[in-house]
This record gives sequence, C-alpha cells and structure tokens, in this order.
Amino acid sequence: MPLVGAVVLGIATSLLVVAQAVLLGRVIAGAFPGGKSLDEVSGDLWILAAVVGARALCAFGFETSGRLGARRVVGELRASLTAHMLETRPAGLRGQRAGELVTNAVQGLSSLEAYFARYLPQLVLAVVVPIVILIYVFPHDLAAGTILLVTLPIIPLFMILIGLAARTATERRWRTLSLLSSHFLDAVKGIQTLKANDRAQRQVESLRETGEQYRKETMVTLRIAFLSSLVLELAAMMGTALVAAAVAIQLINGGLGFATALAVLLLAPELYLPVRMVGQQFHASTDGLTAANQCFEVLDTPAAVSVPAAPLPSPDPRMGPLVLEGVTFAYEGRGEAVLDSIDLRLEPGEQLALVGPSGQGKSTIASLILRLLDPSDGRILCNGVNLLDVDPKEWRQHLAWVPQRPTLFSATLAENIRLGRPDADEAALLAACADAGLDRLVDSLPQGLATPLGEGQRTLSAGERQRVALARAFLRDAPLVILDEPTAHLDAESSAAIGDSIARLSESRSVLLIVHRPALAAAADRIVTLREGLVVDGQDQR
Repeated sequence: MPLVGAVVLGIATSLLVVAQAVLLGRVIAGAFPGGKSLDEVSGDLWILAAVVGARALCAFGFETSGRLGARRVVGELRASLTAHMLETRPAGLRGQRAGELVTNAVQGLSSLEAYFARYLPQLVLAVVVPIVILIYVFPHDLAAGTILLVTLPIIPLFMILIGLAARTATERRWRTLSLLSSHFLDAVKGIQTLKANDRAQRQVESLRETGEQYRKETMVTLRIAFLSSLVLELAAMMGTALVAAAVAIQLINGGLGFATALAVLLLAPELYLPVRMVGQQFHASTDGLTAANQCFEVLDTPAAVSVPAAPLPSPDPRMGPLVLEGVTFAYEGRGEAVLDSIDLRLEPGEQLALVGPSGQGKSTIASLILRLLDPSDGRILCNGVNLLDVDPKEWRQHLAWVPQRPTLFSATLAENIRLGRPDADEAALLAACADAGLDRLVDSLPQGLATPLGEGQRTLSAGERQRVALARAFLRDAPLVILDEPTAHLDAESSAAIGDSIARLSESRSVLLIVHRPALAAAADRIVTLREGLVVDGQDQR
C-alpha cells in the first residue's frame, strides 16, 4: 500500500473518530431527560450515521489496499526467489532443505498478508489517531489530555518488551515447522525404502516427536500472545479509568460541559485502541515476517553463476574448440577442491568420453560447462571466448543436456519434451520421439503425447525417462551435447537401446559423454580418465 494513501486514510479515520465522539456526546447530552426532543437531535443522528459509514469505508480501504499490496509484494518476492534460484544458483542451494524452502516460499509468504492488510494499517493509525485526539482534547480538558499523554507511552513500552520474546518464540516455532515439513517430504519420497528396510515406524516416531515439539513451540507463542493482550488491555483500562475520574471531578465542579465530558470520555479508549491493535496484529504477522526473513537469507546467498554487465556474443561450439584451462572448483563448505587445475579440450564435432570412479568431479565438469557453476580458478573458453564474459542463458542455447536422473514435470508428455524448444511443431516433436526411440511408448498411450505426467498421473520407468530426456536433446538440436551417465540405472537391454539413440544424437555434434560403461566409452573418439580431480590419462581412439 502506498505510504501517502495510508497517511491520508489514517488522517481521515482520525478526524472521523473525533467527529463520532463529539456527535455522540452532543446527541446523548441533548437527549438527556429534560433536554431536546428526537426531532431536534435527528440532524446530528443522520450526520453520526454518515460518520460511522465513512469510518467503515476507511477501514475497508485500509484492509483492501493492504491485501492488494500484500499480493503484489508476495508475488514479487516469490518471483525474486525463483529468479535467484534459476539464474544465479541454478545448481541449487547446498545445505538448504527443500521442504523448508517450500514451506517458507508458499505457506510462510502467504502469512505476509496479515502484515500488510492489518499490521501496517494499524501502525499508521497508532501514529496518527493519538495525535489528532490529543489535539482535540488538550484545549477542552487539560487534565484529561495530560493523563492520556503520560499513559500512552506505557503501551508501546510493554509491546516492545513482549514483542522481542514473541519474535524469538515465533522463529523457533517456524524452524520446527520447516523441519517437520522436511521430514514429512523425506518420508513421502522414501516410503518404499523405509518399508523395505523396516524403518517406517521409526520415521513415524520421528515425525511424532517433531510434531510434539512444534505443538510445544506453538503453545509458548500463544501464551506470549495472550499475556501481551492482557497487559495491553490492563494498561488501556487503567488509562481510561484515570481519564474518567478526572472528567467526573471536573463535571461535578462545573468546570466541564456534559457534552464535552462525554466526548473526552469516549475518545480515551479510541486513543488506546489502535496502539493495542498494533500489538495484536504484530503477533498475527510474525509468521509471515519470519518466513520473509528466511527467504531474504536465501536471496542474500552469493551468486554461484556470474552474469556480466556487458556480455560478449555467445560463441558457437561448431566454430571453435571448447577448452578448460587450469580449472579448479571447490563446493561451499568443503575444504578440498573437487577439481584441481583441470586441462581439457573438446574439438568441434568430436566425441569425448570422460570416465573415472564416482565422486571424482565428472558431473562437476558438466555443470561448469553448462554454466550451472562458475570455476573457482582457471578459464573455460569456447572459440577463444571466456564463458564468464558471456550471458549464461545465451550460452545454454547452444547446449543440450541429458542428465543422470531426468526431471519430469507435472505436465503432458509433449510439454515435457518441448522443455528446451517450446515453439517446436508437432512434426518436429514426433521426429524427436522417433530418434529417441520413444515412439513405441507414445503409440501405446491412449492420449499419446497429450498424456499427463506427474503425481497422480502416468509414471514412467527409468528407461522411459531417459528416452524423454534424449527426445528433448534431439528436439533442441544443439551443436554441443552433454550426456551425464545416461545409462547408469538401466539394465543391459535398455542400455543398448539408449546407446543406439545416443549414437544417432552424436552425429555431426560435439559430445561430452560421462560414462562408466566401457561399451559407451568405446564409441567415443577420445577417452579421458579423471581421478581425484585430475586428468590422469587420455586415449585417442581415432
């Protein structure tokens, strides 16, 4: 909600509060036995009804604009979080639980609506309303104005003290909820493994323990919220009682008119109300603020992939070699480097097989070439151009990637294949399926390429998923193809079939093939062995 609009609504609400109290005082004083008739006060009653309606409209405007602002801010924050993950940390956040991140980005940020729609409007009213009320009260009743001015700061003081405890408790509770979400997500993903290893009951006990911890943290937060309400109500009640006593004494002594005395007495709780409501709405908004702070921590993580301010044109792998010069890389939190001064060269149209034991950095080289990571030291060049000087998105347009475990999204089979080339027509899609050996699967599905995939829909085997990834690569038709263990989890028959598709994909393209199987490596032009982050052997098979 724009600040100017909030201040204008706050001033309007403050003036309406004073007008309502003054009119009520006049009506009640006029209607007192021996006073005016109903017809004589009817004008004030109509004005009072209009004031009450206008005040309701201001409250509606506050909340509506706050909700609209909340949706805009939450949408922008989610978009920033997604962009940060996709553009600057495409390889993911190491050390960040997926369940915790999802809880913060979805449920947590949705709780920000209470902060924008209720807490911020009340904060504006808590500043503006007391000022306007005191401006009215002081000229009419100095004693009551002094009491209000002295007692008003007591409420914010209690709010600050209780708010600090509430924030700490909420952060603990939210961390526990995020941990519970992560545990539950792990249990759902690994339910077959847990049952096979007879550990399902232990996981249930773990979830129960975490849930009990979350219940305790929630009760602590609620106790603080109830204590806060009690203290704020007590402070407001005492202040109103003191004002009532001062007004009564002056009324008895004849130093104050009845209508004015009623107006001052009605304004006393109105002065404390927005300040008290700030405390209540603060507790309602702490979940959203805690989640937002954790999302900001993610946004503050350093970029894993740099984007140059003035990028050079992206080089074409068909026009020159891809060269790794002295490339070193170490993951965050690890002491030793995964790659240590690697030198590697891939000529245009060459098929290079990268072999070696697991965990030696082969997939890391693929991530570096894909610009999912940036090297800690050294350079990656294509046709003499340093890839750090190129926009990563433009460079990836020249690449096709077949990962070890292809990801299929909750979409149709056609949409999953079109991932790398959304504008591809039906003919190109069918040709890619045929080249990848996916045509038999498509023909066997009642809905064909329109078959929905994902949770609760059609599931694919490991071999079928690999064929989908290969179909993506065929459809993308990129000059440089990176295949990361494409047959790692397949049986011999499926591996042989996938191998035939890989051979077709490799024609007239530069190929980096990361493999364990000797049969696939044997088909490459050159084999490079990687061990302990170093190139230990290179074998030319041409």
